[in-house]
Amino acid sequence: MKQLAILLIGLTILLSGCGRASSLQEGMEMPGMAGMAGAGSAHAHSSDAIAHFAVTADRYIPNEEATITILIQDKWNKPIDAFDVVHEKLMHVIVVSRDLAYFEHLHPEHTGKGQFEVRTKFPANGYYQLIADFTPQGMGETVQTHWVTIGGGSKDTKPPSLKPDTSLAKVVQGRQVTLAFDHLMAGMDLDMVFTIKDAETKQGITDLQPYLGSLGHVVAISADGSDYVHVHPNDQTGSGPVAAFKINFPKSGIYKIWGQFQHRGEVLIVPYIVQVP
Repeated sequence: MKQLAILLIGLTILLSGCGRASSLQEGMEMPGMAGMAGAGSAHAHSSDAIAHFAVTADRYIPNEEATITILIQDKWNKPIDAFDVVHEKLMHVIVVSRDLAYFEHLHPEHTGKGQFEVRTKFPANGYYQLIADFTPQGMGETVQTHWVTIGGGSKDTKPPSLKPDTSLAKVVQGRQVTLAFDHLMAGMDLDMVFTIKDAETKQGITDLQPYLGSLGHVVAISADGSDYVHVHPNDQTGSGPVAAFKINFPKSGIYKIWGQFQHRGEVLIVPYIVQVP
């Protein structure tokens, strides 16, 4: 059976709370040369779907437009062309830099015959992880990942050194967003609450708008890039100032969290770094 070159091995998908935690395990070390951003694939045990990634650009340099193509096939290498709409989209792609300083949430267009495409720009040299989240009809939700090198990257493949935030109150685009947990512990469901206020008046914001069919979205990734969690609010119909979630961190360690909300047509992306015992 013909196969495309497999760069990453299977991903363990762990269902938790109202979201999912995924263990992202690379089958090879991250590529060390520009141009190693070609086709690759990864597997998830919850589905027989296989994602083949390709990233094409003229020179693989920062801020040059690149096209991400993702081909979804079954285990017999036949294209899968039927997908469920999840939070208003057929596919969600998270792009993060190796040091987790850069975050982007993309929605590729389904061009037919199992293929999705989206254009983006990588802001700096280095490694980037692409995390594709999609649901082939009848196969269940699937998360698969791929590493891309821009501008030659770096020979240092050690996990980034992230320091937990001393304050979980952040100001973004004139809004103060405060994060609180009932407690922090790996391997169990936790209450995670965001409170959103006007940064100047300190008045609670009560007119949050749905973002991709939900009051908000939260993505968390472990410092070593091996674990990914994506959850949605307990109350999908609320409008603020409080957005409550359930989250389960699969293992102890440092995680970077991005809360995503929409207010008056602006999408707010609010980052936090926490230490999970």
